[in-house]
Amino acid sequence: MVSHPVTYVTLGSLKSPPTLLALFGLALMAMLFALNIRGAILFGIIGTTVGGLIFGLVEFNGIVSAPPSISPTLFKLQIPNVFIYPNLITVIFIFLFLDLFDTVGTLIGVGQQSGLMVDGKLPKARQALLTDAISTSVGALLGTSTITAYIESASGISTGGRTGLANMVTALLMVLALFFTPLIHMIGAGYKLNDHITLYPVIAPALIIVGSMMFKNIVNVDWDDYTESIPAFLTLIMMPLAFSITEGISMGVISYTLLKLVTGDGKRVHWLIYLFAVLFMVRYIWLVV
Repeated sequence: MVSHPVTYVTLGSLKSPPTLLALFGLALMAMLFALNIRGAILFGIIGTTVGGLIFGLVEFNGIVSAPPSISPTLFKLQIPNVFIYPNLITVIFIFLFLDLFDTVGTLIGVGQQSGLMVDGKLPKARQALLTDAISTSVGALLGTSTITAYIESASGISTGGRTGLANMVTALLMVLALFFTPLIHMIGAGYKLNDHITLYPVIAPALIIVGSMMFKNIVNVDWDDYTESIPAFLTLIMMPLAFSITEGISMGVISYTLLKLVTGDGKRVHWLIYLFAVLFMVRYIWLVV
């Protein structure tokens, strides 16, 4: 997909080597899934990486190295600036909403796929959110990217991961991956098209497959009830268009509460949903002003 001056996006050239590699990886993973082969995504990534090496789209830089230093980001906090620049308080609240609703959306999505949802609720959601909050805070102290629940967990669920043991094994492998930084970088660093654009033909197919896994949950939406279907549609469509899970959830929450109120069904909506709807509307008003 590329930009277009009239339609904003359109189909790009299929002659692009990174595009062809990504299509190869997508076809390989799709076939492995269709054949019910366990580890289809992993084997697909390996196959795509090999293809990238053959055609010069992936550069081999070694396998093992010492873990990279975190000293440039460790405890590099500037908390006093919050009191010096009051506008940062608004930024903090925005980040809070982004992290909270990205996590909530992910937990609901993977919980639904794994069959852990009970009567539309996720058991032990409080503990899950607390774990996510602690991880986010610790990650901030270390200076890493946000440590939070990621929708890519759907790939593990698709192969049978349902318990804490699967998570512990994944965490152990992530620690071991620190000693294989050149290998990880080779797979995930991407292909630099120019100074401004970097493509990720090796890992992009995996994300597309994960997206297809998550999409099956829409069968649980009551499409005949417009107070349910319209918010669900807005949530679904706004996430990719705004490139944000939070924006999708906010549109869904606002429309859900509005439609429930005008149809006299507002009592079925939890008071927290009303609170978040108001906060989301305040946020949008603030962005406009």
